[in-house]
Amino acid sequence: MTFIHTVPPEEATGPLAQLYAAELQNGGEIDNGMQAFSLRPAAYAAWENLIVSIRSNMDLRRYELVTIAASTKLRCSY
Repeated sequence: MTFIHTVPPEEATGPLAQLYAAELQNGGEIDNGMQAFSLRPAAYAAWENLIVSIRSNMDLRRYELVTIAASTKLRCSY
């Protein structure tokens, strides 16, 4: 459960409902990270573009290692 107000899937409309539907189809659930963008679905699109841009210049293994290193440094267990 997130510590911010989010829009639950059953209350989602418009672009957010479409975003949730795509997430359910791809992953089977809507996680807290996705729900954190529920009040600003356009921000999620910008976030996705940023991640795609970063990943495009490195292979998956390197991206995963950088992600793990950053999470470790920030003491993030998520």
